[in-house]
Amino acid sequence: MDTKLLSLLEEDCTLTHAQLAAMAGMTKEEVAAAIKKWEDDKVILGYKAIVDWDRTHREAVTALIEVNVTPQRGEGFDRVAERIYQYEEVESVYLMSGSFDLTVIISGRTLKEVAQFVGERLAPLDDVTGTATHFILKKYKEKHLIFEPQEKQEREWIFV
Repeated sequence: MDTKLLSLLEEDCTLTHAQLAAMAGMTKEEVAAAIKKWEDDKVILGYKAIVDWDRTHREAVTALIEVNVTPQRGEGFDRVAERIYQYEEVESVYLMSGSFDLTVIISGRTLKEVAQFVGERLAPLDDVTGTATHFILKKYKEKHLIFEPQEKQEREWIFV
């Protein structure tokens, strides 16, 4: 498996096959075949743009939720993780080491919407024994991309 090509794709999936071939020392046909195989084998799961939503008019809240669960005999944490990642609000689920079992990343339109998800859908699950919710206040860097600070807008004061 050519990890150089995969790394290039992960860094910028908008590169053309010709650009990737030149950078990886391959032919365009080899690049196309490798990408097709990785997509078929689920090595490449999809392509996403990373958006700085703070620069748009869309209001959104992102939360990281620590979840403690009771693992199931023979299945460990997989069954409860699968149940959790089925919810549309859930962006990511990770099995963790340390003081909690799963990290769940979710997004909603408001703090109340996220709180309702945790209180009404996540926490009541049979195998969930506890949660702790942390709201993301500001993103500085994600997937190796830096969220540039917005230029401060000057305010004009009118005194009457």
